[in-house]
Amino acid sequence: MIKLEALRVFVTVAESGNIKDAADAVGRTASAVSMTLKQLEDEIGGPLFQTDRKNSLTALGNLMLDLGREQIRSFDKSVGIMRAFAHSRIGSLSIASVPSVATNVLPPILQRFLETRPQVEVELFDIDSAQVRRMVESGVADIGIAGESRAGGGVEFTPLFSDRFKLLCKNDHELCQLQRPVEWSDLSGTTLIRNGASDTIDAEAYKQLSARSLMTVYNVTSLMALVKAGLGLTILPSLTMHGAHDGVSVLELADAAASRQVGLVERRDVSPSPVAAAFRAFAVKEIPALVADRLES
Repeated sequence: MIKLEALRVFVTVAESGNIKDAADAVGRTASAVSMTLKQLEDEIGGPLFQTDRKNSLTALGNLMLDLGREQIRSFDKSVGIMRAFAHSRIGSLSIASVPSVATNVLPPILQRFLETRPQVEVELFDIDSAQVRRMVESGVADIGIAGESRAGGGVEFTPLFSDRFKLLCKNDHELCQLQRPVEWSDLSGTTLIRNGASDTIDAEAYKQLSARSLMTVYNVTSLMALVKAGLGLTILPSLTMHGAHDGVSVLELADAAASRQVGLVERRDVSPSPVAAAFRAFAVKEIPALVADRLES
């Protein structure tokens, strides 16, 4: 059986034109190189060099040189690919994320993460928390970013940040005249547009208000348009409202417990790929500080 290292020795000797220089190049003694060449010729079944000086190849030697170079290049390329994959420089990364994070957090996070990994392929799904968990659990997404779930299942949750809920209403709504945070009792008699994101609020007053709602809208752009048109109020996480929203006022809620925990969603007992593991470590380190800065601005 011909070993790759024997091919390397042969190619180095053929390119050097003598055993001494080749031995220095491969870090072996001249006698060890000579022995390797002898074993290689015995394995092949014919001489590779015209003379003992090893400066002229036979026809078999020329064929071996061409094929040997090809095999070495192929092997080294394969090893390079495997090492790059192991060090997260190549590969694919599938992320499922709630819209607020996909829009306001992931762009700068991915930009920095991919600076040193320009060959990594990224797929991003912009979906709600329930769908994030399903995609991660099914293996469609490598990692998810979503609100904390009350349910168990085959996923694990790692908190990244807390996000307060706020009230959105049309600019001329009477609630805008309050000089204080909005109490749940202030919403009595108003029309609430449900959106799914605020379903994690535990306040009984909110649950009663939500139960009476006749409209549910999941797309934030559509939700903002309906609020701006005066069709009702809605409650969304602060990060969702980052930036200006003409015609819509964002009001503080008095209930300090009205918040959500957002974090990483990962499959339980499944080892991530090198790229996914690298992104996880990067996200845990970078996202909390970025979100804190966004929510303060």
